[in-house]
Amino acid sequence: MIHEPRRAESDGAGGAADASRRVADGGLNLKPSGRVHVPESLESGSPTRPLGEISVQDPVFSCRDVSVFYGIKQALKSVTIDVARRQVLAAIGPSGCGKSTFLRCLNRMNDTIPGARVTGTITMDGQDIYSKRQDVAQLRARIGMVFQKPNPFPKSIYDNVAYGPRIHNLTRSRADLDELVFTSLQRAGLWDEVKDRLSSPAIGLSGGQQQRLCIARTLAVQPEVILMDEPCSALDPIATAHIEDLIEQLRASYAIVIVTHSMQQAARVSQRTAYFYMGQLVEVGDTDRMFTNPQHRLTEDYITGRFG
Repeated sequence: MIHEPRRAESDGAGGAADASRRVADGGLNLKPSGRVHVPESLESGSPTRPLGEISVQDPVFSCRDVSVFYGIKQALKSVTIDVARRQVLAAIGPSGCGKSTFLRCLNRMNDTIPGARVTGTITMDGQDIYSKRQDVAQLRARIGMVFQKPNPFPKSIYDNVAYGPRIHNLTRSRADLDELVFTSLQRAGLWDEVKDRLSSPAIGLSGGQQQRLCIARTLAVQPEVILMDEPCSALDPIATAHIEDLIEQLRASYAIVIVTHSMQQAARVSQRTAYFYMGQLVEVGDTDRMFTNPQHRLTEDYITGRFG
């Protein structure tokens, strides 16, 4: 397994750490190297090979030439990328560029959309997740999903976290279930705030607490991967900071893919960044490198706010 060190420790001279701080604080250090201009194939819609580091050693997901169609509309075009273990991959890009569509491919949520069709290959631990032999319910138990808007069930705080373990028969006794609920809430950074009101309705929690409850609910089914679709877009800065701190802690145990419109958030929480544009993966690579010295002009224009 790959366990990448924190970016702040990745450069003995402190260069990468300084770059991370500049990006996280909103300042960019783009070097005036030769950029790749927008190729005609991107303008025309024909797929091109993305720039940067597509492959990683021992990936949890390996995606090759993945395209998604909603009826006659093509939303994703021949995307090839690996997702590393114990890292955060941030998917960035303007609205409608295919980020969330790509995320939904990884746990086959596009299957629930009428007229949706996925081509190409996606493997998880070397197994084709779109194989006819694949049990989709079992796959989704291995891949947790946190949505843009917190969606607690109309149940108690305890029953929200216990719901998944109950339906998947993950515990043998009430004591085991109690322990799993406690562990999940603790890992989500919520236990101290709710331990005295576990029987209270979950909808009584604040927005940030509800989102952490949804993360605890995801952790309770013991997934291998966590997908997050703009998990902080509806939260205030304090709640966002809680979620980002939590993501940093969780990546020690999980592969995480997050879709975000915040450049600063991508810089703070991720180790790799993938830039999508018009349904194509334009560039992917180490987050520090992407934000300080992008190879593609489209990437630079988006990161520096020239468009998007």
